[in-house]
Parts: sequence; structure tokens; C-alpha cells
Amino acid sequence: MSEHDDLNEGVSGQDEPQVRVVDRRWWAKGDGAEVSDREERGGRKPTYVEELEQRLADTTSQLQTYLNEHRRALEDLEQAKVRIRREASREVDRHKRALLTELLDVIDNLDRAIASDRDRSSPLSRGVELVRSQFLGKLEALGVSRVEAVGQPFDANRHEAISTEPVSDPSQEGIVTRVVKEGYAMGDELLRPAAVIVGTPA
Repeated sequence: MSEHDDLNEGVSGQDEPQVRVVDRRWWAKGDGAEVSDREERGGRKPTYVEELEQRLADTTSQLQTYLNEHRRALEDLEQAKVRIRREASREVDRHKRALLTELLDVIDNLDRAIASDRDRSSPLSRGVELVRSQFLGKLEALGVSRVEAVGQPFDANRHEAISTEPVSDPSQEGIVTRVVKEGYAMGDELLRPAAVIVGTPA
């Protein structure tokens, strides 16, 4: 072996540096190439994926906003319905009370007609009493009742004192002795106070 051959053998025996070759041709990339690209980008997702995810997040947020607004609108609508029904019911009750109050004048006229007829046994008198009883029955079916008055302590909330009369019995002081015009109530609500005469000391 010559000296020249020994020199070549020593050079070839040294460690050669490793060279990394990256093939950037898009048609030559496989699964391993995609992993390499991701590693080169620091593990980030492709840009178009990030854009799609952001658009999805924005759309989801906007949809949630619309759903919340729709839910609030439905709640407002339900509250409006309840309020309208309540107001309508109050309005119907108000008109009902006004109509019933007007009909009380008819009862008053029937009472006067009966009181003025001395012959209570006449067919006309019996007919008027029958109409009066029927009318009172219809009013009672609607929840209307007469206000207790005679023999009751005077109550300014339910009675209207139009006069007084002396009484000999001290226990009758402040007691309703007579009713001039009947009072009526519908449930706990007064339609018309009773016009009464109240006893005072003689």
C-alpha cells in the first residue's frame, strides 16, 4: 500500500456532516411532509382552518345574540298579552257595573209602582211584583245583591243618610230605621249606597 492510499483512507474514515433535504414540491408532499410543514410553522393549524374556525365562532356568537333577542321579544309579547287581557277584563267589568247601575233605576220604579198600589191583590199589582222578582233574580245571578240596611248600624261606606228621625229607645241611636232607596252591591264592590233614615235621640 502506498503513502497516497493511506492518505485517502484517512480522509474517507472521518465523520461526514449530515445534510437535511426538504422537498418543497407540493406534488411530492405526503403525510410526512404535512407534519414537517406543521413543525416548521411551530405546530399551528393551516391559515384557512384558523379562518374557518374564527368565522364559525363569530357566526355562533351572532346566532346566540339573535336567540337571546328572540327570547326577550317572546317574553315581552307574553307580558303584553297578559297586560292586555287584564286591562280588557277590567274594562268589561267597568262597563258591566255601569250597565247594572243603570238597571237599578228600573227596580226603583217597580218598587214605587208596588208601593203606590193600595190594592195588592189586583192582577196588575201581582204582575208588577212578578216582574220585580224575576228582575231581582236575574241581578242575583249576575252577583248583585241588596245592601243590608234596616236595623243595621249606619255605615257611611254602604249607607247614605238623607235624613234622621227621633227614637225613644237609646239603643236605636245611630241605627238605620228606614230605607228610602235600596242599595246594591256586586260581590264586595258597592254599586250604589242605600239611601236611609237614621235614628237620633228624641
